[in-house]
Parts: sequence; C-alpha cells; structure tokens
Amino acid sequence: MTEPSSKETSNVTSQVMIAVGMLFLAGCTTRPSPDVLHPVQLNQAISQPVKILVATNRTRDGARGGFGGTWSGELAYEQYEFSVPPDRKNATITYPTSNPNGERQFIVIGRKQLPKKAFVQETIRSSKFDGTVGIFVHGYNYSYQEALFRTAQLAADAKVPGTLVLFSWPSAAAVAGYIADRDASLYSRSDLDSLVKSLSESERVKRIILFGHSMGGFLIMEAVRQLKLQHREDVIDRLVVILGAPDIDVDVFRSQLKDIGKMATPITLLVSKDDRALTASSLIAGERPRVGRLNIDDPIIKEAAAKERLRVIDVTSIHGSDGLGHDRYASLAKFGAQLATFESSRRSTVGDVGAFVLDAAGTVVASPFHLAGHIVGTP
Repeated sequence: MTEPSSKETSNVTSQVMIAVGMLFLAGCTTRPSPDVLHPVQLNQAISQPVKILVATNRTRDGARGGFGGTWSGELAYEQYEFSVPPDRKNATITYPTSNPNGERQFIVIGRKQLPKKAFVQETIRSSKFDGTVGIFVHGYNYSYQEALFRTAQLAADAKVPGTLVLFSWPSAAAVAGYIADRDASLYSRSDLDSLVKSLSESERVKRIILFGHSMGGFLIMEAVRQLKLQHREDVIDRLVVILGAPDIDVDVFRSQLKDIGKMATPITLLVSKDDRALTASSLIAGERPRVGRLNIDDPIIKEAAAKERLRVIDVTSIHGSDGLGHDRYASLAKFGAQLATFESSRRSTVGDVGAFVLDAAGTVVASPFHLAGHIVGTP
C-alpha cells in the first residue's frame, strides 16, 4: 500500500478542520442549563398547554435535575407540560430566563416522573387520541433539555391530536462529539426498539410515526432493522418512518433497506441539496455522501426512489434558522396537515413513491417522471 503524501495528508486534515468548523457554527449559541426543566408557576392563564412524554436512556443528573450525556442501562420516563408563546414567527425557541415571560418564552409548567406502565397509558389517554402515537428522535449534539424544548415546539406547531413522545438518547451535546454520538446512537437502538414494542402492545395504537432528525434518522433505521431481524412484522406494519435531513451514509442506508424490506407505508426522506451540516459530516466520514443531501433532480435518484419504494421530498425552499440548512424539519411542523393529506389530495394512488418538492407554502409538488407505468404529477 502506498503511503499518502504529506500534501494529501494536509488536504484531508484541512477538510476535516473545515467540517468541524461548520459543525461548530451549529453549536455556538448559548446552551440552556438543566434549570429550564424546573416547573414555573405563571401568573397568566395557559389556554392550551402542550404535553410531552419522554423516554430516555441518558443517566440522570441528580444534582441539577436533568439528564446528562452518559449512557444508562435502563429507560427513564417523564411527563412535561409547556406554556408555548402564542405569536411565534418561526421555529426559533426562546428559553426561559430568571424572569419567565409566557408571551415570549417556552416554559415548563409541569413535570413528573412516571413508571413504565403509566407512561404507556398516558400515550393513549388524551380525549383527542386517534390511534396514532408520534415519536421524535433528535440528532447529534443535543442536550436533554434542547431535545425536550424542540419537541414542545414541534408538538405546538403541528397541533398533534394526541401526545408526542420524545426518545432522547445520550448525545454528548458537544461539537467535537460526533464519533461519540454515533456510538451512542448505535448503543440506543435496543432501547428505541423496546419503546416501540411497548407502545404497540396497546390495541388502541394503530399507527406509530417515527420521526428522526439527522443522526436520529440513522438510529431509527437501525431500530426498525432490528425489529425486522426479530421477525416483528406485527410492529413494523404499524410504523410510519419519516427521516428529516438523515445523516446516513448512502450505502449504509441501502443495506438497511435491504434488511428491512418492503414496509406497509413507504419511508419518507426530507432532503436538502444545500445542507451544510451534512456536507461537514460527509467530509468527516471521508467524503462519503449522506442521504439527507440527495439531489432529486438526478434521474438516478428518481429511479432509486421508485425501486426502493421511498418518498424523497426536497425541502430546500423551507426556511431554516441555524444558518446551515440542517434544521428545516423544525419549520415543517406547521405543514403537518398538508403532508398528512398528501396522498388523499393527489390523483395518484395511495402509497405512491418517488421524488417530490415541497415549496415554501407547504405544497407538495411532484417531479414529472414515470412511475409504475403512469405519470406522477400534480392535479
């Protein structure tokens, strides 16, 4: 084997440093401390508090009342209630200060620990429960409180009929922790698998939506793959998998799809051609392409989407707030109704797959290409 030249080594080092620098941009804002998890008694009335359930395999930080980035051997369960600012212009989260203001800040107004049985019962207790449970799995470089508040924003904007569940795995919440986070996500697949199976045991649960962002998408795919290897088709048939900006190597994803096989509901990918965070993770991984940066204008991608039974939706036109184009998924929550009725509003048959575009108004527009012998197009 030929040893790399000093110039080649220097180029690789420079690329990695650029990648780390780009990821640093995503984590340079001030992080909220566990203090934001302590319930606040507000003077003003809360018209529609947002309830969030959490399952986490992070180790509890008893001194500060939160959960850290080390790995626990078991799942812990909690329930939160939030006061959410009524007039939000975008998906940006304003954390509470020493003088909490319900008009401008997301504020925890209730919190309690739950045993597993009570946790499962809470997911179906809402009078608005329609048989659907949503589970959000966060990505790389998230603290427990950051993941929790983001889940509250998603639930508030999507106006979920039931309760949204957060699965918070032990991210190191550090810019330099990319490799550690990848290990932690792999460590967590059995716990996510266990959570999904626990929720599916209820006859009232007809559908489980697994929504993962970035590295959380990788974790979801590994958990679904594990369920397939356990021959749990009874669980898999109830799953709806949506991956926002998935930080997954393209060939790894292809291997996961091969193991998982055909799903009752096609997997949905939300991708952006200009996602700079995924550009960085690609460089760190030796310039390996990531699924979240697929170009749906590429005929090969269109053909692959049809072959693999995927819905690949380009969300490049959606506004993000992190400066990297990696958090567009948070702004998509308000378009939940449009996405949910996507199939029924189109001329094509339910279950259609392929490559599509989501415009800034939340309208899904199909790319014109042949699929299964007919043209998939807008009405």
